[in-house]
Amino acid sequence: MAPRIPLISGLSDVADGYEAFVIDLWGVIHDGVTLYPGAVEALQALAATGKPYAMLTNAPRRAAALERAVLRMGMPAGLCRNIMSSGEATHLALRDGGDPWFAGIGPRCLHIGPARDESLFDGLPLERVDAVGAADLIVNTGPWEDDETVADYEDVLAAGAKAGLPMVCANPDLEVIRGGSRIICAGALAVRYEALGGRVRYFGKPHRPIYESCFRLLGVADPARALAIGDSLRTDIAGAAGCGMDSVLVLGGLHGDELHDAGGRDAVEARIAARCAEAGQSPVAAVERFTW
Repeated sequence: MAPRIPLISGLSDVADGYEAFVIDLWGVIHDGVTLYPGAVEALQALAATGKPYAMLTNAPRRAAALERAVLRMGMPAGLCRNIMSSGEATHLALRDGGDPWFAGIGPRCLHIGPARDESLFDGLPLERVDAVGAADLIVNTGPWEDDETVADYEDVLAAGAKAGLPMVCANPDLEVIRGGSRIICAGALAVRYEALGGRVRYFGKPHRPIYESCFRLLGVADPARALAIGDSLRTDIAGAAGCGMDSVLVLGGLHGDELHDAGGRDAVEARIAARCAEAGQSPVAAVERFTW
């Protein structure tokens, strides 16, 4: 039998055991369009404890752009603290050039992704091109249109892999819920690119470097004293475990359809335990929504 993962009423049930918090944005705080009910109140209560928190997301945009977006949704400015994104990490890596993975790669860049991700390229020493044949590098931030599928990109991905172009993936997520609709993310395109023989460098969860960026922001010396809160077993929960952090799984995001509250508490906890065991993950608890 899979180990029980308790369904708690809110963050206050476990917060006393931790000194800092790493909180996912998309799927926990908002759905890409609207703040979730109770999220602002939960952050207000957490801020009142005096314990630091960072907002960590696999959105392929700069941290400042994400802050503006969350403020437009109605988040009080004082609660937008220490935002770190996969887009910010990608921008810094492309700007600073210290990563040996980029050695020998030219400046001509093909961007796969929507116009809303353009801030990632601000100030970068890259020459933007429009075709695989003219590129040295592919920067993948996701589909051009929200209703597209991985199959829609087969030709460009196959051509890039055949040409040996390296790909930077600015969002390892496979999919996300946006305004109630499920859409693919850059990670889904990157996985297909690797299957076609392409070489990919990922920035974001579940990879350790982006968590270490959060630890530096928060002054965390011991990851075991920090708690991660997220809605994805593949990125949030696995990424936390890889860094030695405990985690809480939020059920209202990616796994909402399969782990919703039908059947009562015992049935929900049984589904949570089975799904987490299947994924090889062990969050310390689960919660329906990010509430205090």
